[in-house]
Formats: sequence, structure tokens, C-alpha cells
Amino acid sequence: MDLNRVKQILSSSADIDVKYNGVSVWIDHINEDGKTATVHLRGPNKFEERSYAEISQLEEE
Repeated sequence: MDLNRVKQILSSSADIDVKYNGVSVWIDHINEDGKTATVHLRGPNKFEERSYAEISQLEEE
């Protein structure tokens, strides 16, 4: 995925399925370096499990 698409997903009100390493994630925000994003796993009680993901490794389903 590229940076512009991540920005579009973040500003969209639609539920867009994004995967990181084959796992569905929510994108929280783009990090200052512009190459990584903070994400967390989809699902109940998953909001505390945040991690950093390379934007190039995010995949839209």
C-alpha cells in the first residue's frame, strides 16, 4: 500500500479491511517518518495491542 491510500483510508467513513502479515488491523495513524503506521488488531478487546507496521506491508482486501 502507499502513503496516499493510507491517508484515504484514515479519512474515510467506510469500513475498509486492511491486513498486516495476514491479520486484519485498524490503522490508527501515520507515524512522523511517513513510512510506518500505528495499527491495532481488529476485534473486541484488541485496542490495547498496538504495533508499528511498514506502510508498504499493509494490504487492502
